[in-house]
Amino acid sequence: MRTYDLPTLRRSTVGFDRLLNLVNDATIEHDSYPPFDVERTGENEYLISLALAGFSPEEVTITAEQSALTVEGRKTGKDSRDYLHRGITVQPFRRVFNLAEYVAVKDASFENGTLRIALVREVPEASKPRRIPIEGAALDDRKNGQTQAA
Repeated sequence: MRTYDLPTLRRSTVGFDRLLNLVNDATIEHDSYPPFDVERTGENEYLISLALAGFSPEEVTITAEQSALTVEGRKTGKDSRDYLHRGITVQPFRRVFNLAEYVAVKDASFENGTLRIALVREVPEASKPRRIPIEGAALDDRKNGQTQAA
C-alpha cells in the first residue's frame, strides 16, 4: 500500500486543505454498509442508489451541504419479533458523499427498498469560461483602415 506524507504536503501548500482531507479519508477503510452505486446518467448528471432493505423513507434523512451529501438511517422503535436468523441488517448508518463544486441534489426517491438521489452539476454563468476581447491602439488603427509604417 502506498503511503503519503500529508504533514509535508500541508506545510508546502496553501488552500488545498479539502483536497488533502479527501486523500487522507480515502486511505482509511470505511464501513461498507449500506451498499451503494454511483453512476453517471448524463454529461453533468449523476445518480446515487443505496440499498436500504428494512428501512422506510421516514427513517432516512438526506442532508445536502456545500461540498457534502449525508445520508443517515435509524430504525425507530423496538422490534419485538423473535428472529431465529437475522440476515437483513437494519443497523443505524451514516454515509457521506463528497461533492464537487456546483454539484447539487436534484431530487430523491425511495422505491422497493432502494433510495435514489439524483445529482446535477450546474456551473453558474459567472463561473463559466468566457472570451475576453483585446483592445489596443494597433487594433483600432486597423479597424479605421490605417496602418502604421515601420
